Order: sequence, then structure tokens, then C-alpha cells
Amino acid sequence: MSSFIEIDRVDKIFPLPNGDSYIALKNIDLKIKKGEFISLIGHSGCGKSTLLNIIAGLDRSTAGGVVLEGREVREPGPDRMVVFQNYSLLPWLTVRQNIALAVNRVLGNLPKGERRGIIEHNIDLVGLRHAANKRPGELSGGMKQRVAIARALAIRPKVLLLDEPFGALDALTRGNLQERLMQIVEENHVTTIMVTHDVDEALLLSDRVVMLTTGPEAHIGQILDVPIPRPRHRLEVVNHPSYYAMRNEIVYFLNQQKRAKKVGQVPHKKVAIARHGLEKINLEIGFIPLTDCIPLIVAQEKGFFKEEGLEEVNLSREPSWKAIAQGVATGRLDAAQMVAGMPLSMTIGAGGKPSVPIITALVLSRNGNAITLSKQFQQWGVETLRDLKAALANNSDRVHTFGMVHPSSMHNLLLRYWLASGGIDPDRDVSLTVIAPPQMVANLKAGNIDGYCVGEPWNSRAVYEGLGYVIATDLDIWASHPEKVLGVREDWVAKYPETHIALVKALLKACEYCDDRRHREEILDLLCQPQYVGSLPEYTRPGFLDPYDRGTGAPPERILRFNQFHVDQTNCPGRVEGLWILTQLARWGYAPFPRNWIEILERVRRPDLFGEACRQLGLPDIEPDRHSFALFDGMVFDPDDPVSYVERFDIRREFRISEILIDETIAAQQ
Repeated sequence: MSSFIEIDRVDKIFPLPNGDSYIALKNIDLKIKKGEFISLIGHSGCGKSTLLNIIAGLDRSTAGGVVLEGREVREPGPDRMVVFQNYSLLPWLTVRQNIALAVNRVLGNLPKGERRGIIEHNIDLVGLRHAANKRPGELSGGMKQRVAIARALAIRPKVLLLDEPFGALDALTRGNLQERLMQIVEENHVTTIMVTHDVDEALLLSDRVVMLTTGPEAHIGQILDVPIPRPRHRLEVVNHPSYYAMRNEIVYFLNQQKRAKKVGQVPHKKVAIARHGLEKINLEIGFIPLTDCIPLIVAQEKGFFKEEGLEEVNLSREPSWKAIAQGVATGRLDAAQMVAGMPLSMTIGAGGKPSVPIITALVLSRNGNAITLSKQFQQWGVETLRDLKAALANNSDRVHTFGMVHPSSMHNLLLRYWLASGGIDPDRDVSLTVIAPPQMVANLKAGNIDGYCVGEPWNSRAVYEGLGYVIATDLDIWASHPEKVLGVREDWVAKYPETHIALVKALLKACEYCDDRRHREEILDLLCQPQYVGSLPEYTRPGFLDPYDRGTGAPPERILRFNQFHVDQTNCPGRVEGLWILTQLARWGYAPFPRNWIEILERVRRPDLFGEACRQLGLPDIEPDRHSFALFDGMVFDPDDPVSYVERFDIRREFRISEILIDETIAAQQ
């Protein structure tokens, strides 16, 4: 069933007198069912009323749009009626005449008697029969607002839009009017969208509460379903067993946003400006020798760093992901290629380590990994996950060990997810150990491990040398997952903001270059140079240029998205996929699940900085849709209820939920 209202990727940008612009709303994406009551809540200035005006047609979005019953909203119309906080009644007209004004204007084609009946019906609907002949000056605030609601409903709108309609009323009047509104909306099945600051009002009236983050670039931070049955009455709602939990959830979100505004945007420090308007032009950037380090190599070799004013960039080949983390934490490295979960894990202090706030404004690559097993499993007939479970049970005389590259890597998280989906506990039925990517093949050959999950070319090398075979690629588990990201310290970005944007721009250019397959032969030659990956082309080509050989005897398969660097919204550091990573770090006991997960994601995953770099390059800066998704096992991940997602897994560790506060001064003190 299609949505009644679709708010599709709405952005709203206001020009400023100095020539700059203010991004009020960014990537607002929401689908509303017919008859649903939606509340928009958030701090002042977050764009709630702006969004309501766009839905009403009183304002136009800068990008994206609103569709009502399959038709785009371009201007105001009688199918959408707005009730404002200030009543907007004509003072020289009576209650009846104010309502009649709207009815006669919109429904003028109806017979006079029918129009009169509609007017009188709506006067009774809001309980104003005794005041029908009074003018606004003779009415209380609550009565005036009832007239405004009656006038809106009288023309039979498809959508009722309420902009803090009860904000100026006393508590008793407000309560009575809320009850009346609830009754009217339910009886008439009117789709309603309301802006409010009142948490209790939102819970009383709404089917869903949409919580907006604090601007600039306000977006939907969380959506809360209100599963309280209708018809509702205030006392029954307050006594509902979920009421206070839901109320606390909204209040906690609002408090997070208040704190995020204070510490999330680290103030820029005054520093000397080098050439090209950059604060720093000599950078040390760490990488690991893998096929997907290629955006860094291309940015260096094709001159994209220099084009953006970064004249002295040294790419430092690091021995392990642990060395990458230490290098960025200590300041030895200005920035680095990181596994996708590393900025989050370093920021929250996963594994009991000190917190080092890290941000990422760019996803460098997606996909590119595989799970390789030793030939022994092939001899046992292991072709599927079910086969693997049986083989482990039949050969339980020793512990089978599998390699992965870092606890916060997608290699570890996807390997664990894959094993657990097949009923294999990754901590009890097998043993997982951290091994640097270039050392995987040697450890497999020596018999130290029975398989591993790693990026290329180290799977294809095992196949090429006849040591193992690929039982699954990451596209079999979660296609287009984030793989490598750009990681920098939060305080470094605060100190060198223009340099950071220049770095993101250079790497964006490189990522686009890498996904033009006409460049892949040239890029392969760069990749195989000894100062970078230094691998042989024979086992570096599969998946990158040539069909992918799993080493199973089946014909190699052509996988065009095996290494994905730019297409299909690769580069935006979406918050939803970052939230999935947080759930898995909690699932396996690496860190508590942060109760303030929205605040953590806002601070670490930075689509705003990504968007700034895109706009300077003339590229689209769209963040991926904020929606539920599932991996290969079909278990749905709902970004509005991450804790329930973790709790649904049969195989997991006991995990805690706790607030993780990151002091903004921590990074500066390292």
C-alpha cells in the first residue's frame, strides 16, 4: 500500500545577507499513512515549522519535495489546512461568519443550504453553539482556537496541519481542547501533522512522534511509535505501562540534542593560514596494503591532493590496523584509512581503551571482503554455512581458529554475524584471532588458522596458491556495507577545518576516478607497486578487474560491485549504518550500547562535512535513506529501535546499555 503523504529527501537552505547560506533542513524523508497523527518535536530553530510550511505549500523546499496522494505539493490548497498558534481570525466577523468565509470560498459550488449545514455542524463539532454570534474579541483563547480548528475542518481537508495550536493556552484549556481535537480527528479520519514542544501532548495525540535534531542541517534523529490503543483518554494514556518509558525516550533525545549543540561542533581554533587558504598543507596519512586503499594512492599519483592545495602528502604504509589507531590517536598520523567501525569504537572507548573522539566525513569503499576456508574444509565437503556447522561438530577434537583484522572491522562483525546466523557461536564453538591482512595467507599456510575474513587481494592469493577457497563474499552477507572510511581526530578537524575539507574533496575525486572502470588497468599497475600493496597482478585482478574466482571449481563470476568506491551513494557516512555497527559492538561485548546513540552518531559520522565538500565540488550531497534493512538472514534492523534488534539474536553476549559521555577536551589532551 502506497503512502498517503511522502516527504522525499527535503532540504531547505536560506541565503544569508553576507552571501553564505544556512541549511535549515537536510534529507528529511518520511512516509505518512492516511488517517495517521504525526507530531514533529525538537528544540526551537530545528525547522519544525519550516517543514510544516513546506507540506502546506506555503514554502518551497530547496531540494526534494512533498507528494500528497501521488501529486507533488507546489502551492497552498484546500486539501491542506493549517491551524496556527495565533488563531488568524478576522476580528470583525462572528464565529459563524469566520467559518462561513472558508466554506463559501472553497465549497461555493455546493447549494447554499448544504453549505449552511456544514457551517452549523462544525460549530457544534467544537462546542461553540452558545458563541456562534460572538466576535473574536468576545472569546477566550481556547474558544478562538476552536474556531480556527472548526474553520479548517469545515472545508473537508485531506490533511490538517497544526503549528503549536495550543502553545498560548492555559493548562486547563489546553487539556480540554486536546481531548476535543482527538475526538474530532478520530471521528473524521483526518490525517494530521502537528508541531509541538510539549512531550505529553505528543504522546497523547500521536501515532508516531518524529524527533528532529538541532540545526543547522536538522534531520530526523528518531521516530517513536506510540502503541497506545484508541480511542484515548488522558488518564488512560498516562497510566499505560509504556507511557513513562516513551516519555523518557523523547526527553532523553531532547537532552542529547541540547548537549550535542554545546559540544558536538568543536569551535575552530585560530591558526595560521598556509597557501590556498589551508591551515596545513603537509599531511601524513596511514593506510594498510589492501586493494581498497586505492583512493589514497590515486589521490596521490593523479595529483588530486595537490589540486586541493595539499602539497606535501606522505602515504604511510602501516603494519596493522592497531598501528593505524595508535598513529591517529597519538598524532603521528594526521588522518588514515580506517576500518568502518574504528571511528566509533575509538570514540566510545570500546574494549576498555581510553576514548579518543574520531570523526569520519567520508566512506572510502564498500564491499571487497570474503571469508576464506582452508582446503581441509573443502575435503570435508563444506560448501555452505550449514555444512560448516556440521563439519565443526564432526571434528570437535580441536578448536578451529579463524582470523580477522580488528575487533571493530566489518571483517570481524560480518564474520561473527555469518557464523552466528548458522548457529555457530564465534566465541565458544570456534576461536577468532586478530591478524594483520598481509599475514593472513602465511598463517593459513602454516596451519595457525583454519580460515579468515579479510579484504583483497589476500583471499584471491590463497585461491591462487591453492591454500583455500572462498565460501562467502561480503556481498553474500550484506551488499554495499561500509568498508573503509577516512578517520581523523575531532580536535584535528577543529584546528584544521579547511584542510580537512580539502582532504575530503581530494579523496572524493579519487573515489570517482576509481569507479570509472576505464581506469582500472592503470590503477592496478599503481596498486601492485611495492611501496603500496606490492602484490602480483595475477591474484589482484579478480573482483577488481576480472571475474571473481572462489576456488571452488565453479566458473569465475563477474561482480561489478565487488570493489565499490563511488557509485550508488558510496561515500556519504550514513548514520543508520553506523548505528548497526554500534549494535554489533554491543552484541559481542566490546562496549555497552550507548543510550545516547544519537549523540554519538551525530558526533562521529559527519554527513554535514561530507556535504560541504560535495557542494564545493558540485557533486550531490544526498545522505542515504533512513530506513530499516536486513542482512542475508532476513532479520530486520529498525534504526528507531536498535536495542530490540540486539535482544532478538539467539547468539550474543550479555550487554549493557549505558550513557557514554565523551568530553570534548579529551582529544585535545592526548
